[in-house]
Parts: sequence; structure tokens; C-alpha cells
Amino acid sequence: MKHKVLKIFKWIFIILVSLILILSAVTYLYMKKPLFGKAAKGVRLERMKKSPHFKDGVFHNLNRTPELTEGYSTIGIIYDKLFGDHPRLTPVDSIPSTKVDLLHLPIDSNILVWFGHSSYFIQLDGKRILVDPVFSGNASPIPGTVVAFKGTDRYKVEDLPNIDYLIISHDHYDHTDYETLIKLKSKIKKVFCGLGVGADFEDWGYNVEDIYEKDWDETIDLGDGFFIHTTPTRHFSGRGFTRNNTLWMSYVFQSPTMKIYIGGDSGYDTHFANIGKKFGPIDLAILEDGQYDVKWKYIHLQPTEVLKAAQDLNAKRLFPVHSSKFVLANHPWDEPLVKITELNKVTKTPLVTPMIGEFVYLKKPNQIFKPWWIGIK
Repeated sequence: MKHKVLKIFKWIFIILVSLILILSAVTYLYMKKPLFGKAAKGVRLERMKKSPHFKDGVFHNLNRTPELTEGYSTIGIIYDKLFGDHPRLTPVDSIPSTKVDLLHLPIDSNILVWFGHSSYFIQLDGKRILVDPVFSGNASPIPGTVVAFKGTDRYKVEDLPNIDYLIISHDHYDHTDYETLIKLKSKIKKVFCGLGVGADFEDWGYNVEDIYEKDWDETIDLGDGFFIHTTPTRHFSGRGFTRNNTLWMSYVFQSPTMKIYIGGDSGYDTHFANIGKKFGPIDLAILEDGQYDVKWKYIHLQPTEVLKAAQDLNAKRLFPVHSSKFVLANHPWDEPLVKITELNKVTKTPLVTPMIGEFVYLKKPNQIFKPWWIGIK
């Protein structure tokens, strides 16, 4: 009897080890796919090492930034995600949207068009800017795992005109989408990204001469009164199992007539006030408002902090993004817009809350937006 039990355990052990080896091999081969990008090396890596924010082989935030709030664990978060009660993460109804003709937009139109989450198109003073485009319908390296809500995939790469400046905040999949960026190559004139991210773009076939790979607190003079100022943010990076091997960014895009803050992803910190003092007033602050949780409060803004950050930036208008397209947190899909609208009754910051595809008129600060999320199940 004892011999039989040992034999059974032996076979169970062999099967488990075999499964682990097979899974490891499949994972290794899958992660060789180009969507995971390339690690920096050579001259690029040497420049990264000279950054004051690069220490011990990784980038660091300005202040101590745990990925998880004290008292929480990765195992606990996974358990809560699998077995916790989190209603209305995904809308039952289709998200309302509209589609405009961007290909034939007059060059003197000063507009912004949001594509959901953190992707948007800006045309300002004759220049066309595209930020963190994700048109693949998936915000994950694993197909079919973080899919876009119904109604949010109205736009494709084919709907975009040629782009003067592609701006990338950081390399996470919901901001740097391989499938989209491959299709976009022929339409992009210049790419702006953080240190290390350029290795991905070079691997994906973009010309090195067209990649402007920067550290925080740099200014690129684009000529004719246009500037891109690179500014800090409080987040993290990584496309594979390696974390913080590229730099996460925010930007101030300055045209001859306006300044727009492109916030990327960030937890609350002192950098907002510093940017406001240096570049304010900001005509439009685009800040993340979504995919937050007290469990990771250091790397994503809580709703009250979105409004505080806008005040720190000395922003004339606030556009809350990072919501309404993908499930990456545990709050109801519409909670970010519901909460910030309610909280803003006190602060009264002019909010920009367009439907996907709706024109935002950049030089009409009194434009009114309907609360399109009300009544959507």
C-alpha cells in the first residue's frame, strides 16, 4: 500500500514538474514577441545611467513610491479581484460615441478628440498631436483579456491624418499599444517618449532620427513658437517581468497660443505644484481619473486628488481621462466621472467631459458638455 502511494505521488510530481516546464517554455517563447519591446543597450543605456533618476539599474520617482499601499499585499489583491464583490465594472449598454472626419479637418481648427481611456488627438495652431494611442481593442499583451467596452472602438489608425508629434507617456500596454503603433509608422513625423522607451520604437521600425527620447525637465524647441517640456510624474513602467527600466513622463505642450498639460499616469505628489509654478497658468490640464484604488494610492490619483492636482497646476480647465474604455481597477465603470462631477461642485473647475469622438474646442473655454454617462447601465 505504501509503495502504491509513493508511486502515485511520484507521478503527480512528474506531471506537475512537466507542466511547470511546459508553461515556462511557452512563456519564454511568447515573451520573445516584438510587442514586449527591447531592453536598452549601448549609447541609449549609457545615457539612461547618467540620469539623476536612474539608480541601481532602474528609474525612481522623485519621492518614495510603493506600488502598493501599506497593509496590502499582491496575494490579497489577486484574491479580492477573483472573489470580491465588484459590481458594474463593465457597462451592459454600449458607450455612446460619435465619429468625426479627422482626415479632412481644416488645419486652422483648434480641437481635441478623445478616443476613450488616455488616447486623444489634438490639432492646435496648425500642428497635429496624438497621445498614447490604443486602437487594438485590447490593453494587455494577452489577447482577449482587457478588452474595450462596447461602442468605444469607433476609431482606427486609418481614420487619422498624418501626425506631427506622437507623444507617449509611458510603456504600459494601455498607453503604448504595439499593434496600433506598427500601423501608425508611416503617419508619424516625430515621436516623444521617456528614456528607454525609444528602444521599443527603434525595434518596431521607427527611424532613430525621429525619436526624441528624453529625461524629466528638458525642453525641446520645435520652432515657430512650439515647445515640448518634459515633466515628472509619479508612476512606474515595464512591459515584461522587469519593472522601471524605462522612464514614465508627463509633458507641457506649448503652442504660440496655449499650454496643455499631458499628465499620463500619476499618483499625487509635489511635482504638480512645481509644474504649476514653472509653467502655469495651464490652459488645459489632462489628468488621469480612473483605475484608482486605495490599495495603490501612490501611483494613481484618487478623485479628490485629481481636482487638487488641477489646482496645483493652476489649470483653467480640467479634462479627466483614463476611464470609460477598459477595466483595470475595481470601481464601477462610470464612478470616475460621477465622483469628479460631484466633487467639482465645490471647487468649480471647468470640466471637459466629452463623449468619445466629440469635438472639444480648445479656444472656447465656455464649451458645455452633456453628462453622457448618465443612464448608461
